[in-house]
Amino acid sequence: MNTLYDVQQLLKSFGIFIYVGDRIADLELMEAEVKELYQSNLIDVRDYQMAILLLRRELKQQKEKKDE
Repeated sequence: MNTLYDVQQLLKSFGIFIYVGDRIADLELMEAEVKELYQSNLIDVRDYQMAILLLRRELKQQKEKKDE
């Protein structure tokens, strides 16, 4: 898992499609869903850690853009 697209594909494989229209809200909701999948033992720790890392990095970039 190397990109945000990969995280979206992971969620999609569980039937989870996220599009609120607000990029920051989308990312926060994706993070919540990934956490739920991990807590339910549906994904392994490596996928969980990488997905959270990618989502938080993108979230930080989006918030920086918004503040400019």
